[in-house]
Amino acid sequence: MGGLFGVVSKTSCVFDLFFGTDYHSHLGTRRGGLAVYGENGFQRSIHNIENSPFRTKFEHDVEEMEGNLGIGCISDSEPQPLIVRSHLGNFAITTVGRINNINNLTKLCFDKGLTHFLEMSGGDVNPTELVASLIAQKDSIPEGIKYAQSVIDGSMTLLILTSEGMYAARDRLGRTPIVIGKKDGAFCASFESFAFLNLGYTTYRELGPSEIVYLTPDSCTTVCPATEEMRICTFLWVYYGYPSSYYEGVNVEEMRYNCGAKLAARDAGNIEADIVAGVPDSGTAHAVGYANASGIPFARPFIKYTPTWPRSFMPTHQSQRDLIAKMKLIPIDALIRGKKLLLIDDSIVRGTQLRETAAFLFQSGAKEVHIRPACPPLLFGCKYLNFSRSKSDYDLIARRVIKKLEGKDDISDERLRVYADPTTPEYEAMVDGICHELHFTSLRYHRLDDLLDSVGIPACKLCTYCWSGKE
Repeated sequence: MGGLFGVVSKTSCVFDLFFGTDYHSHLGTRRGGLAVYGENGFQRSIHNIENSPFRTKFEHDVEEMEGNLGIGCISDSEPQPLIVRSHLGNFAITTVGRINNINNLTKLCFDKGLTHFLEMSGGDVNPTELVASLIAQKDSIPEGIKYAQSVIDGSMTLLILTSEGMYAARDRLGRTPIVIGKKDGAFCASFESFAFLNLGYTTYRELGPSEIVYLTPDSCTTVCPATEEMRICTFLWVYYGYPSSYYEGVNVEEMRYNCGAKLAARDAGNIEADIVAGVPDSGTAHAVGYANASGIPFARPFIKYTPTWPRSFMPTHQSQRDLIAKMKLIPIDALIRGKKLLLIDDSIVRGTQLRETAAFLFQSGAKEVHIRPACPPLLFGCKYLNFSRSKSDYDLIARRVIKKLEGKDDISDERLRVYADPTTPEYEAMVDGICHELHFTSLRYHRLDDLLDSVGIPACKLCTYCWSGKE
């Protein structure tokens, strides 16, 4: 995943750009970058943020940067923003998305006369550089953006900074958001709707799917109108989104309360628990919703120690992620020992961390540990946003259990969708298998129909591929 932020201002944009980008730090943990344009042309700074927060890495750069126009990003993948010289002029570009057909598009660029790409470590082409190359094949930046989005298999939301203004373009199917903010003498474009509020901006509007706007300090002009078809990622509300964010007018925190309430409704009369707790941080709001609806007290039987521990999915190796996840949770004996705990997490991906958490609670004296994930079983690896670093669908605990049940590796999508249906015996066997493998007292997933109701916008506008396999 990743986040982006841009500012066009009549005065210095550097302060707003620095803090607006920093407010996207929950969306990525590997690299951060800033690019500004001023009297001395483009300036850029990129840092590795795996072991230090964005703010500490960039605070000295910000003192030296000068400019009224700027873009920034938090990235879990390639270094960016990039500064490009082309027949369209010089521009800086930053992107959020995923390109599944990157090899084919690279060949396409070579066939059209492009001589080379800079190679990243591991031998990969920088996807943002590839997007810039696709854009430069057309006669204008808006034409180039539309062309790039038309040939990319996956998703692509981006900002392009020129010497006079900024283009903001939302993914063709709106899988990720862009919100425009406004204050006197400035406009900004942001992935997260809350990122500009403390900087004095108010929400101007949200871009629609495929929409491209051109921003100057005085105006926001649509250069390519929005289309109707949308597939915004539902997982933004479940996990990735910050609690104060809104997507398509729906607040993340409120949606998570709705999830918890619907989980409680499905459990009504079938579960006894002394405490409802959320796996911090993203499971907490779901747990509050469950507690409010069920009447079972909400409590925090363990606390996440955050001052010195990085996010648990940050390290490259799974074993390191598991260790950090375990080290971060500090038990409260009085709220665990002898208690029946109902624990809500945003999802179960590989299952390793939640199995460790359940074992940790049992070792701390819990009598029972019931698990309620806030989304359905993940059966298909994401093809659009890289929300998981899994290299194979068999990294997913649900797929591993299905493989055991089916007794073979090659399982058709049609057969997998039988396991995705919560009314089938296959689904029940899969859930029982996961529960047994992870050593929970009981396990019940959020149903997809309840999840869609929790969001509250038309289901046809939501991407549910990772759960349903339907594009």
